This record gives sequence, C-alpha cells and structure tokens, in this order.
Amino acid sequence: MPATSVRDETRRLAEQLPDDATWEDVLYQVYVRQSIEAGLEDVRAGRVVPAAEVRRRLGLPA
Repeated sequence: MPATSVRDETRRLAEQLPDDATWEDVLYQVYVRQSIEAGLEDVRAGRVVPAAEVRRRLGLPA
C-alpha cells in the first residue's frame, strides 16, 4: 500500500464530511486521525503496556 501524503489524507477526510460540517468537525477529525497515527507509531516502537499491567497499576481486578 503506497504511503499517502498528509495533503491527500486531509482531502479524503474533508470529502467524507457532510456539507454542513463546521470547523470544529474538521478539527475533531484531524485530531482523531493524528491520535490514531501516534498510537500506531507507539505500538510499532514497542511503547506499550499490557492491559493486565495497566489494571494492576490502577488497582483494578484482573
């Protein structure tokens, strides 16, 4: 799968918005996309904590 540029991806996101979308809608979609990309990069880099460890740290039942 070829890499998609930020510009191309922004166009794709904008085209999916309804005609009455607000700037807030646009910013939210960009924020969500950036957050997902950052999370995927963390996974690729091994910066993860197993769910069981998170539960232990928070004092939650297993």
